[in-house]
Formats: sequence, C-alpha cells, structure tokens
Amino acid sequence: MQYISTRGAAPVLDFEATMLTGLARDGGLYLPEHVPPMTQAEIAGLAGQSYEEQAYLVMRPFIGTAFGDDEFRGLIAKAYAGFGHPARAPIKQLAPNHFLLELFHGPTLAFKDFAMQLIGQLFQAALARSGARVTIVGATSGDTGSAAIEAFRGLDNVDVFILYPHGRVSDVQRRQMTTPGDANVHSLAIDGDFDTCQALVKDMFNDFAFRDSVQLAGVNSINWARVLAQVVYYFSAGVSLGAPHRPVSFTVPTGNFGDIFAGYIARQMGLPIEKLVVATNHNDILHRALSSGGYVTDGVKPSISPSMDIQVSSNFERALFDAYGREGGAVAQLMDELKQGGGFQISQGALEFLRDAFASGRASEEETSATISRIAEATGEVLCPHSAVGVHVAEAHLSATPMITLATAHPAKFPDAVEVATGTRPELPARMADLFEREERVTRLPNDLAAVQDVIRERRGA
Repeated sequence: MQYISTRGAAPVLDFEATMLTGLARDGGLYLPEHVPPMTQAEIAGLAGQSYEEQAYLVMRPFIGTAFGDDEFRGLIAKAYAGFGHPARAPIKQLAPNHFLLELFHGPTLAFKDFAMQLIGQLFQAALARSGARVTIVGATSGDTGSAAIEAFRGLDNVDVFILYPHGRVSDVQRRQMTTPGDANVHSLAIDGDFDTCQALVKDMFNDFAFRDSVQLAGVNSINWARVLAQVVYYFSAGVSLGAPHRPVSFTVPTGNFGDIFAGYIARQMGLPIEKLVVATNHNDILHRALSSGGYVTDGVKPSISPSMDIQVSSNFERALFDAYGREGGAVAQLMDELKQGGGFQISQGALEFLRDAFASGRASEEETSATISRIAEATGEVLCPHSAVGVHVAEAHLSATPMITLATAHPAKFPDAVEVATGTRPELPARMADLFEREERVTRLPNDLAAVQDVIRERRGA
C-alpha cells in the first residue's frame, strides 16, 4: 500500500513513513493510492466480533508490511485496553431510527482517543525498531491535545508539544493538557484561535530546516493514521444495525472534517452508507461551502462547542482531491487561494461530487442548548454540546434508514454548557475526580512562529 499527497508533488510513501511524516513536504495531506474494498461477506463477518478484531480486519489492508499480523493485533489490544466500556463504542437509541454512537469512553473522554491511543502504540513500536527520536507537534481546538498527551506521555523517544488557543477551550480540556507532569509533555497556550494554532503547525512543517533538525512528526487529523483508526467505528456501528444487508446513515459533528472523512473512506471500502451528514455549529464554513460552492473564511466565533470553532478545515482538502479527479495541481491552487485570499470557489463539477457524497446542516447556540435540554428530558441521555449539534442536524435528515449520530465527547468535558441547558452539572468519572486539584504547567506564547520554534528547540535540546 502506497500513499500520495493531495498536492501531487511529494514523495510516495509506505504506511509507516506516512504515519511518521504526517504532513507531506509539498504541504499536502497523504491518502492511499487506492482504497481496498471489503466484500459484503467480509463486512457481514464483522458482526459479533470484538471491537479490537474489527479494527484489525478493517485496517490491516492499509498498513502493508509495516507491522506483522500478530504485532498489529497486540498493538490494537494495548490501545483499547484502557477504555471504560467493554464495547469500546456502544450504541444507544434516542428515537425511532435514530441512534447515538458513544465515542467518549477512552482515557480523555473524547472520540480522539480511538485514533490517538492506537497511534501512540504504532509510533512506539516503529521508533523502538529504528532507535529514532521524534518531536510531535499538534494543534488542538480542545480534544486532540489531551488525547495526544495521554498517548505519548512518558515515552523516552518522543517529545510532545501541543498548541491550543488561549482562553478558547473548556477548563476540563485545558487541565487535561496542562496537568500531566511528564517531562516530555509541553502545553503551549497561543494567543489566537484554533486556526492560528493550526497555521503555526503547518508553517513549522513547511520550514524544512526546522522540521529536519527536530525530527518533526504530526498527530493532528492531517495524519492519515488518525483517519484510518476512525474508519473502524463506522463499520462497528454499521454492522450492529444490519449492514451490509441494509444501509445506514451517519451524522457527524465536525470542524476539521477528519471524522466525517473517515466515514467517506468506510463508504468507499463498501459499507453501505446512504447519507453522510456534516453537522456544524455557527462556525459553519463547511455547511456554507456545500450549500453555495464558496469556501470563504469568516472569522472564528467562540461557541459552547469549542472543538468545532474552526474556519480552515484541513481534511476538507482530502475530499477536494477526489472531487477534482485527484489532480494535485488543482488542489494546490485552491489551497494557495485560501492562504492568500481567505477562500476559493469550488468548480461546478467538484461541487456536484461533494454534494453527492455529503449532506450538511448547522445548529445555532440556542438550538444546541435546547437539544441538550430536550434529549435529557426525553431520554435521560446527557449530550455534550458537540454531540447536541450532531443530534439537532441529524433530526432534519431522518428517514427509513437508521441514522447514527456520533457522540464525540463526554458531557463532563463541557460542564458549564450542560448545566445551563439541564440545570445539572455533569460529574467527571472517578478516575478524573481530582483534575481540578492538580498543578498546571503551561507556557503562553504570542502568534509568532519564531517564538514557538525557539521554545521547541530549547525544550527538546536541539
């Protein structure tokens, strides 16, 4: 299995090199040259299997010779051993034909754990073989950072630097990033929003002298291994509700487009997905782009669903690559227009492709809060604000096909918003009960590439 860049000018890599590289050297994102299909019999055979075995069977064709079969199974087992539910990704029914896929039973209470815990195991195995040391740099709107820290903390051959927007994550999210005491973990609070942090990370990857001097690696959803690990729970949920013998639909609260792109890959592999619905909060650039064809940034407005407060959705580039017939030059031009002018117009043919692949909707702050309140009263299920965005949008797309909405975080990660909506403050799980008593370690920095690079060099000893 070989991987190519969305911008067409970077080296073709195998799975392990793709994983360790993260962002391609031409600024693009890696994708497999082809998506290996699963037969109906193979999909049906996933039913009744453990989540770990489903993960092995879904991901195995993508990794080539990077890991042996027994080794890969062992790494998957270690990745999910710390999850708080034996089903890993259990399903609950909200209403007739509407189901909630709970993705918050991992160690940091968010869907990012499904990918990050596995990536931590894969990185550790690969680096142990080579003896290399890498510097992981990531930008987060709240959940990726804590998931990455939890996956890589304490490892001898990995330094972890997480950039998050100062004052724009929840208190729980911040403390999950700033309270680990491991020497290899560094939380950097950046003056700006998530797009500011993401741009700094991309600039570091595009500074090849710096990139090579610190052996930079990325674990944002720009990393293909992140997307691949998330493909699994689409299959897991789908077969639980009758696939491949009947179709299913998914609604995904998304800001950076990585989670829903994993569903797109699942569909390409053969999972019969009828609808893939993009759910946005009032930072609705993805909904506006799919509705009008204009991808135009409009400033990030803070919300009660801060992990979705994004205007530059990195993984949308992967969808554009397919929409433009896998022409890397066309994608590179669009990304240059975005960087220089703040937006671009999607061609008619590409827009038709995207509309065939994805539906979309948005939820206002008031609609999000009302959904949390209504669902709690009707079902007893307490939603985090991001999951509530998904449920609100999904309700406009219900049909005879089972709809599965992804619940992306535990409500206790966003207690203020949940308390306002329900009158009850959700409690953290017992293992995190002392989170607000732990000492924080954080460095605040301006939106300045040189300043961030200087801190990384100094702390890494490069």
